[in-house]
Amino acid sequence: MVTSLKGRHFLTLAEYSREELLFMIRTAMQFKQRYLAGERIIPLLVGRHLAMIFEKPSTRTRISFETAMKELGGDAIYLSASELQLARGETIEDTARVLSRYVDVIMARVYEHYKIEKLAQYSRVPVINGLSDLHHPAQALSDVLTIMEKKGGDITRLKIVFVGDGGDNVLHSLMLATGILGGKIIIASPKGYEPHPSVVKLFNEHASPNGGSYEIERDPFKAVENADVVYTDVWVSMGQEKEKEKRIKDLEPYRVTVELMNHAKPDAIFMHCLPAHRGEEVVNEVIDGKWSVVWDQAENRKHAQKAILALLTP
Repeated sequence: MVTSLKGRHFLTLAEYSREELLFMIRTAMQFKQRYLAGERIIPLLVGRHLAMIFEKPSTRTRISFETAMKELGGDAIYLSASELQLARGETIEDTARVLSRYVDVIMARVYEHYKIEKLAQYSRVPVINGLSDLHHPAQALSDVLTIMEKKGGDITRLKIVFVGDGGDNVLHSLMLATGILGGKIIIASPKGYEPHPSVVKLFNEHASPNGGSYEIERDPFKAVENADVVYTDVWVSMGQEKEKEKRIKDLEPYRVTVELMNHAKPDAIFMHCLPAHRGEEVVNEVIDGKWSVVWDQAENRKHAQKAILALLTP
C-alpha cells in the first residue's frame, strides 16, 4: 500500500515501484474525471511555487505543467536557460541551492541527463525531469494512462510496439513504465539504434523482477503483427541536427504508414508524443486517421502532471 510520495524526486521511472506507478496513474485518472466534471480548481497546492527550467523549447511540457500547477491552486514560474545565471556561468549546484530556497518544487527540461541528476542532488525540494536526452518519465506516465483508458488496465495482456529509434528518450521511459508494470514492449529499430546501456541496466534491475521484458525486432511489419499499441517518435530530436541525413536514411523503413498499421489489430491505437514530423516517422493518414489517439494522449499530459505535482510537492 502506498502511503506518501511527498518530497521524492521524479528523475526516472525506475525510482518507483509497480504499486507507486499505479497509484500515480490512478490519481491522474481521478484528477481528469474531476476536471471533466467541471471541477477546474482543486486547491491542494495553494501557496506552493513551481520553478520550470527550460534549456529546450516546449509546447506540451510547459503548458501542461503550468496549467496543472495553477489548477491545483499553486503558481508556476517559467525560466528559460538564457534568463538564469546559468547562461553566465553559475553552476547547476548553486542554481539548485538557491532555487530550492525560493520554491517548493522544480521541473527542468534539459539536454544532458546528468544536469537533472545534479539539480536533484543539490536541491532541498523535489526535482521533476521534464525531459532529458535519456528519459522522459512525465511523458511515459501520461502514455500509460492513455493506454489504460483505451485498452484496459492490464498492461500485461497487451502487445505494445515502438517503431523507430530504439535509443529514443521517450521509448526509454515507456520501456521502464511497461516493464515495471509487468508488461512487454517490442522495439522495431535498425542496428545501431538500440536502447542506451544505462537504461537496459535500469530495466534489468527494476522491470525484469516484475515480469517485464522487451524484445528488439528489425522487421517493422513483423513487429507490429497483431499489435494493440503502435508508438513512434521523431527521428531527429533537438541536438541531433548534424546526424539528420543519416538518421532519416537509416530509419526510413520504419515510417508508420497505413500499410504498417494494417498489420496491427483492427482496433489498434497509434501514439506519438508530439511534435510530429509528418511524412518522416508517420504519414498524415495515420496520425489523422482512425487509429490515432495522439490528441487524447497530449490532453492526458496535464492530468498526469497534476498527479506528479500533487503527490510529490511537500
